[in-house]
Amino acid sequence: MSNQNEALTYRAAGVDIDAGNAVVDRIKPLVARTFRKEVMSGLGGFGGLFELGGRYRDPVLVSGTDGVGTKLKLAQTLDRHDTIGIDLVGMCVNDVLVQGAEPLFFLDYFATGKLDVETTVSVIGGIAKGCELAGCALIGGETAEMPNMYPPGEYDLAGFCVGAVEKLALIDGSRIQAGDAIIGIASSGAHSNGYSLIRRIVERAGDPFDLDLDGTNLADALMAPTTIYVKPILKLMQQLPINGMSHITGGGLRENIIRVVPENLAIAIDSKAWKTPILFDWLQREGNVADDEMLRTFNCGIGYSLIVGHEQAGATLDALETLGLQAWTIGEVVSASGDERVHIR
Repeated sequence: MSNQNEALTYRAAGVDIDAGNAVVDRIKPLVARTFRKEVMSGLGGFGGLFELGGRYRDPVLVSGTDGVGTKLKLAQTLDRHDTIGIDLVGMCVNDVLVQGAEPLFFLDYFATGKLDVETTVSVIGGIAKGCELAGCALIGGETAEMPNMYPPGEYDLAGFCVGAVEKLALIDGSRIQAGDAIIGIASSGAHSNGYSLIRRIVERAGDPFDLDLDGTNLADALMAPTTIYVKPILKLMQQLPINGMSHITGGGLRENIIRVVPENLAIAIDSKAWKTPILFDWLQREGNVADDEMLRTFNCGIGYSLIVGHEQAGATLDALETLGLQAWTIGEVVSASGDERVHIR
């Protein structure tokens, strides 16, 4: 029976302020590596400060927020926390990039029931790495220790990104027309989508995480971090005109590309135009997943897409190769006829 006169503390209630301070001390050098010259404040203030200055003539701010879904559950099952932060950044900055915006700064939210310093530093270290890959500054965040909110060993993540683009350079799909080519850019794997189905398939298969998939074990294939397309695509935008872009996330190939296409147009995609990575072949076979379900759940090897003028397709593919991205012409924009606007063969 508890002593009603016992002096209580925040630590006794389950919140360890000293552990939180230890996390901040450990991540400060990691965060500092992400800073850009526009950052006006260090880590630990009430708000992150970022100066746009005279860099833009007529800027439009583009914002995005996301998480990593139940890929978190897999990271916690495998006790692998160093790359899930890259996924978090990738899911946000790739979305902002779609409209032609350069990601400027990022904030994260990490919540857990009991703070484990090593796990937290590993996760936030991954977030910092993702920000470095994207060229955006990690200017703030929140680490929340909330007793009884999460089971032991579990945590949740969310991310928030702000980017900017000149108003005249905004990519909104309005220039897309029939005959335009659809360019698909390779993914690194499932990125951060479809993991509720993935986990169900893996469980049905007996958790074969050591299974060899063409030289990569299943665990590594499933935990491969989301490709961050920001730097090469921003360079490509300086070289060639782009009419539309899509980040292939929840909804897969079937539902994402069409989001940026005007309503009087449709898309025709050739699923044989690229080789589906072995991971997706394994998932489909082990889960007995129908083709259409695969296409509306997973990226199936295409993590990002561009829509360019037909005459620019070849130059775009060459430029992407030079920039280190594998890509294919996977379809074209066509005139819409009837209600069906997505045709995949």
